[in-house]
Amino acid sequence: MTGLKWTRKTTRNISKELHKVDISVSHTTVARLLDELDYRLRVNHKKLAGTKHPQRNEQFEYIAWQRRLFEQNGIPIASVDAKKRELVGNFKNAGALWCLTPELVNDHDFRTDAVGIAILYGVYDLVANCGALSVGTSHDTAYFAVDSLTAWWQVEAGTRYAHTKQLLVLADNGGSNGSRVRAWRYALQHKLADPFGVTITVCHYPPGTSKWNPIEHRLFAEISKNWKGQPLRSYETILNFICTTTTETGLRVAATLRAGDYPTGVKISDAEMKLLSITPHEVCPQWNYTIHPRAAAECEVIS
Repeated sequence: MTGLKWTRKTTRNISKELHKVDISVSHTTVARLLDELDYRLRVNHKKLAGTKHPQRNEQFEYIAWQRRLFEQNGIPIASVDAKKRELVGNFKNAGALWCLTPELVNDHDFRTDAVGIAILYGVYDLVANCGALSVGTSHDTAYFAVDSLTAWWQVEAGTRYAHTKQLLVLADNGGSNGSRVRAWRYALQHKLADPFGVTITVCHYPPGTSKWNPIEHRLFAEISKNWKGQPLRSYETILNFICTTTTETGLRVAATLRAGDYPTGVKISDAEMKLLSITPHEVCPQWNYTIHPRAAAECEVIS
């Protein structure tokens, strides 16, 4: 007895190994005995959470309180995030669909065979149950994220919520809209708060908890269901699948191709950060803050 509690061997190979030590048993008997002992071919399960931040529960309670407060006052709440980027071309897309013949796609997902890469950034309106996605062709940067949010405010929210100039934004803690990304705060000030006179309250989910961001399961999951098993051969195909995503609860989604160049590595200096009108909250100030619109004389021109 070696104490071995797992193996990758097939039942036939286990039978052969047992024969080497004079135990005569067929592979079918091995399979039956393993079944009786409750052994199965099992995969790894992602069940163990990482180390929890000491303020994790406090932040979740604060976000819940902020959501109730804004909802009661009819103020828009936008859940934002970047979806997994997609290779555009004749490539396999996860999922299955009913059809007479399977779609024939490339046997390898080489970047050189792609039309391009689709950078997807979404805004989900919790109050109206509506989504808006920007499909970029460059990079997922803070400026791309804020341009997507600003476009949503101009086209949809500005009309839908004409009675208010306030906005609550729920965002993850990393990526282009991370709590430590200076360009994210800088762009929010210059591209949304100042030009449109919007007071923006931002609440970030604690590290490692992005799956609780509403956009993940209320918008992104539905889009993935809508295009599962369908090769995303062009940007037009991606836009069509996004725009035709609906649910029984009335979800509606709009999509826009944003083909501008968004370079990475943009640096915001300490001096530039000091000019922003940002008020940290008393609760978890590293994750919660409000950006106030500035008077025209205070604003700097942004390129």
